[in-house]
Amino acid sequence: MITQIGEAALAAFIGLAGGIAVGSGMVAFLVVLDIIPRLVQITHTHKQIHTYEAAVVAGSLAFTWIDLSEVHFHLFPLSASLFGMFAGCFVGMLAAALTEIINVLPILAKRVGMGSYMILLLMAMIFGKVAGSIFEWLFY
Repeated sequence: MITQIGEAALAAFIGLAGGIAVGSGMVAFLVVLDIIPRLVQITHTHKQIHTYEAAVVAGSLAFTWIDLSEVHFHLFPLSASLFGMFAGCFVGMLAAALTEIINVLPILAKRVGMGSYMILLLMAMIFGKVAGSIFEWLFY
């Protein structure tokens, strides 16, 4: 009985910690790298900046809820292409904005005193992503 409660508490703690880490990373990515203001600047839609911000927050909340719930959508087969198109636009815009401001990593590394370890920092990020992806594919 106590071990089941302990296991459930540990799983809840790990899930919450992972969610906070991923969420804060995404927020840091969007805020520190000025993704949304740069997107507004490129598209010349300065009056819609609050709409972009609301869309990112609403999309994150909605798809998190859908992912964690047992909701099933029974849509026509071509609807997958519609969702794929929107997901592709989102990822493409993030990637385009990131390529314009990619010099953030070297600047950050120099400011925290890790300028000489830049290659190791990048390799740690790459191998961490690969290891996490392999772990998720194999065990989930």
